[in-house]
Amino acid sequence: MNYSSKLLEQAVEEFSKLPGIGKKTALRLVLNLLKREKDEVNRFALALKNLRDEIRYCKECHNISDIETCQLCSNLNRDGATLCVVEDIRDVMAVENTQQYKGLYHVLGGVISPMDGIGPQHLTIESLLQKVESGKVKEIIFALSTTMEGDTTNFYIFKKLKNYSVKVSTIARGIAFGDELEYADEITLGRSIANRLPYESSINS
Repeated sequence: MNYSSKLLEQAVEEFSKLPGIGKKTALRLVLNLLKREKDEVNRFALALKNLRDEIRYCKECHNISDIETCQLCSNLNRDGATLCVVEDIRDVMAVENTQQYKGLYHVLGGVISPMDGIGPQHLTIESLLQKVESGKVKEIIFALSTTMEGDTTNFYIFKKLKNYSVKVSTIARGIAFGDELEYADEITLGRSIANRLPYESSINS
């Protein structure tokens, strides 16, 4: 593309670095911002800056948070003996929307994916094992996406948990193989959690 302005080109270049945003879409977004009031654009820019500079991760579950311990982990009405293992905040939001789960979460920050250079050491698996080792956790529920990477991660963690007396479950396969958790409808996901299965039986079936 030939741009009439270096500033325009730089803005388009930055927007096009976002996933799913090509140069044409980036240009459309930038031109839309130019039509807006300066105050509105400044608020948008400040929101992005604050997000990057001030966002924190909960010291307990590793979910995105504004404070040291997120609202879910500090809620005394949640069942601390049950941990739902998810990939990221989108999965936490998806499970919470079902209103079927009252335990706590553990956010891995991704899934094992050798093709993308992501190994177990890049995830919060060690922190999960430490929680189990403390003896406070009675059940681990795997709620990762039903993809090859999600299944690989489940199996890796399951092998690591073999030496601990903790129940390991997986959400029922009401979700088709290859589906991302965040796209599952609330009723299906809610039933999958309520009807969860022992993990060992799911890999032997």
